[in-house]
Amino acid sequence: MKKLSNLLIYLIVLNLILLKSLFAQVQQGHTNQNKFRQLYDEFAEPNKYHNASGAPGVEYFQQKVDYVMDIELDDKNSKLYGEEIITYTNNSPDNLTYLWLQLDQNIRKKDAPSLYKNSSGNSVTQRPSSFLKNYINGSFDGGFNIEWVLDTQGNPLKYTINQTMMRVDLPESLSPNETFKFKIKWWYNINNRLEYGGRSGYEYFEGDGNKVYTIAQFFPRLCVYNDVEGWQNYQFWGNGEFALEFGDYQVNITVPSDHIMEATGTLQNPKEVLTKEEYKRFIASKSSFEKPIIIVNQDEAKLKESTFSKKKSTWQFNAKNVRDFGFATSRKFIWERQALKIGNQKVMAVSIYPKEGNPLWEEYSTKAVIQTLKTYSKFTFDYPYPKAVSVHARNIGMEYPMICFNFGRPDEDGTYSDRTKFGMISVIIHEVGHNYFPMIVNSDERQWGWMDEGLDTFVQYLTEQDFGISYPDAIGNLEKYPSRRGDPKKIVPYMAGNQNFIAPIMSNPENVYQLGPNAYAKPATALNILRETVMGNEVFDHAFKTYAQRWMFKHPTPEDFFRTMEDASATDLDWFWRGWFYSTDVVDIGVKNVKRFYFSDTPDEKASNRLKEFGYDLNNLPDMVFKIDQESDMFNSELANENAIMGSQILRDYLTEEGIDPNTKSPKYFYEIEFEKPGGLVMPLIVEYNYADGTSERISYPVQIWRKNDSSVKKVVASDKELVGVTVDPDLETADVNLDNNNWPKRETPSDFEKFKERIKG
Repeated sequence: MKKLSNLLIYLIVLNLILLKSLFAQVQQGHTNQNKFRQLYDEFAEPNKYHNASGAPGVEYFQQKVDYVMDIELDDKNSKLYGEEIITYTNNSPDNLTYLWLQLDQNIRKKDAPSLYKNSSGNSVTQRPSSFLKNYINGSFDGGFNIEWVLDTQGNPLKYTINQTMMRVDLPESLSPNETFKFKIKWWYNINNRLEYGGRSGYEYFEGDGNKVYTIAQFFPRLCVYNDVEGWQNYQFWGNGEFALEFGDYQVNITVPSDHIMEATGTLQNPKEVLTKEEYKRFIASKSSFEKPIIIVNQDEAKLKESTFSKKKSTWQFNAKNVRDFGFATSRKFIWERQALKIGNQKVMAVSIYPKEGNPLWEEYSTKAVIQTLKTYSKFTFDYPYPKAVSVHARNIGMEYPMICFNFGRPDEDGTYSDRTKFGMISVIIHEVGHNYFPMIVNSDERQWGWMDEGLDTFVQYLTEQDFGISYPDAIGNLEKYPSRRGDPKKIVPYMAGNQNFIAPIMSNPENVYQLGPNAYAKPATALNILRETVMGNEVFDHAFKTYAQRWMFKHPTPEDFFRTMEDASATDLDWFWRGWFYSTDVVDIGVKNVKRFYFSDTPDEKASNRLKEFGYDLNNLPDMVFKIDQESDMFNSELANENAIMGSQILRDYLTEEGIDPNTKSPKYFYEIEFEKPGGLVMPLIVEYNYADGTSERISYPVQIWRKNDSSVKKVVASDKELVGVTVDPDLETADVNLDNNNWPKRETPSDFEKFKERIKG
């Protein structure tokens, strides 16, 4: 019995081993990893606020916030004082018990956490000014000083400040469709931008003792409340910009009487703040469609620099339906204005700059503003605001409704390089272009930096090319405007870089290593490729304009953009968004193998083995023809070299029966080309075939060619001409990071680094 029992145990164990072995042979299942699967897992569900087409839903809402402000600049002590009355309208379906406001200047407080957010190892090189700031002077003491928060009856409102956010507790719940009005008084020290950095502040000119003020984020502003985030009260750390509500502004700004000012909105009292001659020119500029009219010229600005008036003037500006407010003021400003027509509206293109900006600024600034308004309006919607202002400010590019601050300064002797000139023109185009994205198409910059920077940089690229056409003298002997971003080959070094320092585009701007390539260049390049290579200009332009017009003066999400581009174009782009925006995959497509073949009535070994698998009798085959690789030992017919069907009498007879002369109307050469895709990104396969007679043929295979095999695909070329070369992506349209595998026969090429340097010159 014991032996029987042991035998039984042995058999059971053996069976278990056999079963385990059997199960081990069963392949493991997997989830859908196809690059063309839909983005249902990544996208938020469509709803009544943001529908499935990418348009605002039937119950879409947004809040409205109106401001009345009295501001005074203390020029001597560089302080700004303000009182504001805020009217908040609750258009949401929710009852609100508190309001959140942004205190962005608090990033400049001495104890601000943002000062300690980055690693600060000992730098190999350091400017003397940085040494002074870091080790001797210490940090600047900025930030809001809130004196009081009151309701309209003068009763104090409870408020709590958490870093760059302030919560104001409401005395009672604010119901849907109700408004709440309250007041805030505050002041802060204005920072020297060149010493302490910052998006706003002043620049001090030692030569004449004056300051140029470019002021923004200067008042407590309401955060966005919406269906996506609730309150968007993510702290301001410096990179993620601003999420703001639309409203109407009445702003009175008191400055020394010899100052010249520009700001968001329309100047209400020009006669009061300008001299008689300035006012005369100001009025005349409203019909200056041919060239700018100088309101304050350089000689007059130089005279003002020495006055330092102790009198004051109050400039009054009104702005309708804007999300923010900024202004610039100085006695150093030269001021010019030119009118242009955009659609049915007259718009003023305006430039203000100190003499240090000339002769560069008087030559190109207003031209760049005008070209921006024309091109952006062509691709989106007619510019709806009454003016667009370009302000010269050293070492900064920053944007606000109707006004922006832009770098680009000649040397002291007035000379400048092409780099300085094109840098200035490009930053003006970019910052004026921000009026469209995000000042009007009002995306959440705090969370999705690419939605304003990337879209803006894309249309900036289109505008720069238009600028080169409109002002050919400005670009000299260049074939086209030398855009820094947008051309696919220029993003290759970034995409081919160290993956440890690259983040997907769909990342918060605070959490990426290289914000410029990530939020500006890569999305702009992606959209350029989408327009030029994937969708085509006409289809893309209609979809892009549809998105812009759907979301004018509203708050779109990334899904709204992605869905609208598909909805308005009938183009499935989930593969594109997933690869370019949700991953850090790269494009690498090349030629793996090229085989020449001919047709024969006799199978070779490979064909014979295949026939056996399907049960054919090799001695009694039906009429079949067989594809024989050129490398086969059977390929020894001179006829086959001249005409690849000569080796098949069956095929020749069939063609003859069909009325086709096999000697004249059939291809002479047949090739099988295998293309490989080591890179993760799927892209259209653009191929140029070169023939022995010097001709070439360009074929663009759709991206769907990769849908069933993500690593390699094959294509057959049948031709009367001998194939002598194959090139993938011959015009560098797809940002391919590896050109070593793009050619057959493989070319003797320099290293990737040297190759990229040559191909992206200029």
